[in-house]
Amino acid sequence: MSYEPPRPVRGLLLTPEDKEAPARISRLRRLGLGERPEPALDAFADHLARLTGAPYAMVNFIGEDHQFFAGLRTPVTAPVVREDGSRPEVGRVLPRDHGFCPHVVVRRKALVLEDVRDYPRFAGNPVVDEYGIRSYLGAPLIDSSGMALGTVCASDIAPRAWGRSGLETIKALAAELALHLERSADDGLPL
Repeated sequence: MSYEPPRPVRGLLLTPEDKEAPARISRLRRLGLGERPEPALDAFADHLARLTGAPYAMVNFIGEDHQFFAGLRTPVTAPVVREDGSRPEVGRVLPRDHGFCPHVVVRRKALVLEDVRDYPRFAGNPVVDEYGIRSYLGAPLIDSSGMALGTVCASDIAPRAWGRSGLETIKALAAELALHLERSADDGLPL
């Protein structure tokens, strides 16, 4: 008999089970999305960051074990400084248990977190400690088949009152982008 010590728990990490992931990955491949950065989606993320005033904005496609930011806007210099003086770098790929977008995709509903530390389910998420994320605003990209392909989101290192207008804005932008992604793929046009 062997003893395995308990793994350290940094918070309540309950990334939801995602039964649609295999079908989503197949759909994203058919649409030509989710495997490479897209300049048009970077521009969309930049627009979203300016519109919301948030330092981070993404167009995120969710796989079985990771997330891919096909559209990404980050600050030039990460606003968080680690104890060793280094700054975290946000790349295009994050594990599925990092962040809040996997919750949005599974729930198929927008998510507004004005201060993630107010929500025990989200306060222990690795992006809170690693990147200093304190607020989040995200909505699912739902295509015409009803599949949630990913998310459009913005986040900040300070608590934010996104308000009803923020929620309505992110939902409208997500619906608009989902339609654009499908039309571009159907017509064989670049994004």
